[in-house]
Amino acid sequence: MTPGPADLLLVIDVQVDFLPGGALPVPDGDAVVEPVNALQYRFRHVVLMQDWHPADHVSFADTHPGRAPFETVALPYGPQVLWPRHCVQGSPGAGFAPGLATDRASLVVRKGLDPRVDSYSAFLEADRTTRTGLAGALAERGITRVVLCGLATDFCVLWSALDARAAGFDVWVAADAVRGIDLNGSVADAWSRMEAAGVRRIESAAIA
Repeated sequence: MTPGPADLLLVIDVQVDFLPGGALPVPDGDAVVEPVNALQYRFRHVVLMQDWHPADHVSFADTHPGRAPFETVALPYGPQVLWPRHCVQGSPGAGFAPGLATDRASLVVRKGLDPRVDSYSAFLEADRTTRTGLAGALAERGITRVVLCGLATDFCVLWSALDARAAGFDVWVAADAVRGIDLNGSVADAWSRMEAAGVRRIESAAIA
């Protein structure tokens, strides 16, 4: 693949709290920084996504008395996994990973700002109706192909990839520039779901 003017690199949630030692660490999550940086300089268009939760966010286990992280509760929009408190607006943990290049990004999109609704996807909140505005922004820029990288394969990358396909984009995932949480085989399941939706897998070395 040779990126052109209609191609976009979408960098998902490469933030301190998702790195080893963070509040919600993705195993080996810091390993994505180097390949993500290398990819950024091959694309004319780069967008950075950032989890950006208010302190009373509904996805935090400690906002549900008696509940523990990784339990599931029923919310008005459906089942919700409860997470450790992470990526709170303005906190060090919500910042981009140390060493992550940010100068190439033409747009930074923050998600998860509504305290009542979680947000994994770069395109749609977890209620599946509230849009982030990203699809419209990419359409106005003439983007037709989106390459995803970042964290985590089985949650925010997965949801973003599926929603990008549903929005009509040609979607690829840079397999060596993502890492997953892997709850009960969720990484393998994520790749299967993406493949079934027409999302293609590529290595960074094949993008030049």
